[in-house]
Amino acid sequence: QVQLVESGGGLVQSGGSLRLSCAASGRTSGRTFSSHAMGWFRQPPGKEREFVAAISWAGLNTYYAGSVKGRFTISRDNAKNTVYLQMNSLKPEDTAVYYCAAAGGSGYVPAESHTYDVWGQGTQVTVSS
Repeated sequence: QVQLVESGGGLVQSGGSLRLSCAASGRTSGRTFSSHAMGWFRQPPGKEREFVAAISWAGLNTYYAGSVKGRFTISRDNAKNTVYLQMNSLKPEDTAVYYCAAAGGSGYVPAESHTYDVWGQGTQVTVSS
């Protein structure tokens, strides 16, 4: 089974930047990390989990929630089995637990959380005003 571990979260002032990393290991259904589309989701306090960004298995296609487009950038380095989320111009409303996820073998839709098979434990991002 693929295992995902997020890192890079923390406390930052409004307008600041953070880069989250998601390191992957293992396999699912005979596939390596490089064959998985990857996504970032977040769950603000008291709210439901929401889509942030996703990237296709080869990194050719990226997808962003409208609330983060132009501020966040998702990327991946398959040689390092790692996906990144660069977050710039952070706002207090970006405060959330951020989760990395790996897509399953079928029915994948970038913004739909139920189409991802494996999730990391989450990393807290807090943006102060």
